[in-house]
Amino acid sequence: MKIPATVITGFLGAGKTTLIRHLLENAEGRRIALIINEFGDLGVDRDIVDGCGFEGCDDGDVVELANGCICCTVADDFLPTMEMLLDRDVPPDHILIETSGLALPKPLVRAFNWPEIRSRVTVDGVVAVVDAPAVACGQFANDPEAVQNQRSNDEMLDHHSPLEEVFEDQLLAADLVLLNKSDQVDAKTLQKVRQLIDKECGRAVKQVATVNGQIHVDVLLGISAGVEDDIENRKSHHDGEDDHDHDDFESFTVNLIDVDDPKELEACILKTVSNHGILRVKGFANVPGKPSRLVVQGVGPRIETYFDRPWGTHENRISRLVVIGETGLDRTAIISTLGGLGLHNAAAE
Repeated sequence: MKIPATVITGFLGAGKTTLIRHLLENAEGRRIALIINEFGDLGVDRDIVDGCGFEGCDDGDVVELANGCICCTVADDFLPTMEMLLDRDVPPDHILIETSGLALPKPLVRAFNWPEIRSRVTVDGVVAVVDAPAVACGQFANDPEAVQNQRSNDEMLDHHSPLEEVFEDQLLAADLVLLNKSDQVDAKTLQKVRQLIDKECGRAVKQVATVNGQIHVDVLLGISAGVEDDIENRKSHHDGEDDHDHDDFESFTVNLIDVDDPKELEACILKTVSNHGILRVKGFANVPGKPSRLVVQGVGPRIETYFDRPWGTHENRISRLVVIGETGLDRTAIISTLGGLGLHNAAAE
């Protein structure tokens, strides 16, 4: 019997990692292995998963692929990792694959037809996590009026961006779409988002509104779609291309000193995002006097901070951020802006 695997896609900051944490904490006895494809130099997503404190998920059950977008490193990283999981004395009951926000699902799903793993694992379903408030604003959706309004108010969108095609390709491959952060929009707006998603998908795909990735595990796992057998019927913008180019994007790590005031840090990040068109900011900070680490999550102008777990006794209380944006970010200016918070020792790696 083939082991089912679920591919979880979604654009930067849609809530994939929050969803993963929820699924692992509510696995109901399933042995779940997790493959994380981090984009950037800092393994933030793995650290956030490790910080949720759930039981039944050993260190070996979480594997991070940090050598580039998973859809571009299938042979070098993904297939050996799958074989390692499948060859265990006690293999997992289910495999979750969290792709980076820049990943195209189709090349990854095709890899499940490789002879090394085809007879042993199947793609149970492709799940696309959507940031409902962002889509409602016309971000990464083919609503010309909404996109134009967004471009008028946000420097990030004052030029055509390939990010829209990445977003659409994720929807075109999906078996289930989660409209996450649905509590941040009213019923009328949520219905508009549903209509936009239906238009992009071009076929009947189930949509479920979620808040903080809260969904019953049986809804997301057990779709039984056998996607690897159907993937060529799911059209994408990149059909006929051998791969896709990520030169349009860059990321770098910024080291900070301790953060005395989280609100001031949020304001500083917001200013930096606004001035430099940053797409995503994520990381951790040490707040003196607080026993727990401060998680920082930023998507465009929406910045969130929260304390997740206590620092370990021998853990280095570092403060670091990953900055992700389109190629051409002014790294020196970004560090200088962060320096306006008094972070005079900030340095980019």
